[in-house]
Amino acid sequence: MFLGLAAEDWNAVAASAAASIASVLLSLPFGLALGWMLARRPFRGKWAVETFLNLPLVLPPIVTGYLLLTLLGRTSWIGGILDRTWGIRIAFTWSAVVLAGAVMGFPLMVRSIRLAFQGTDPRLYQAARSLGARPFDAFWSVSLPLARNGVLAGAVLAFARSLGEFGATLMFAANQPDHRTLSLQIYTLWTEPKPGYELRMWLLVIASIVLAAGALAVSEYLERRGARRESA
Repeated sequence: MFLGLAAEDWNAVAASAAASIASVLLSLPFGLALGWMLARRPFRGKWAVETFLNLPLVLPPIVTGYLLLTLLGRTSWIGGILDRTWGIRIAFTWSAVVLAGAVMGFPLMVRSIRLAFQGTDPRLYQAARSLGARPFDAFWSVSLPLARNGVLAGAVLAFARSLGEFGATLMFAANQPDHRTLSLQIYTLWTEPKPGYELRMWLLVIASIVLAAGALAVSEYLERRGARRESA
């Protein structure tokens, strides 16, 4: 025991942090591309894309986890092909924890990135293109630096959402000791009480609140800083 927490509690905190970071790294390239497209490119069916994107925010997380399991489980079409062809298994593994967190945090990331790109002057991007810059070069050297605070804020929000994920992770990755997250550890302590479990639960709850509040504070600071730069 250290600071009232057992080794498995610390492992759960570390696992949550590692999975949340991996989730952000996995989803950030797709978030940038989709955020840019929604902010800058009018296209048919845009409302459908936005609706589908935001479904994880309104669906019960357990439903999202079940859909992931249906798509990527070993007996599913996609999961079966991955397993038989390359020996890749996602469901009930560490990868499932990361993917569940990425899916649940993705809508928040894209929303923040889209708003950040909408807040930049598109004429600067067009000026770079008129001077001979390729689309990706203009995006990388002009649009992205201008929107970086919003992009970082979106990444932090996605990190916080992934850190607090429970339902989709429980369904898609299961509650296994080798990749048990902070939320799952609290659930385990409640359903399988051991001596001193109440103190450990409260300490983990406090740790969750501190981490979530810290992430939200950082995200708010980055968004306000970006807004000040745009108004300057």
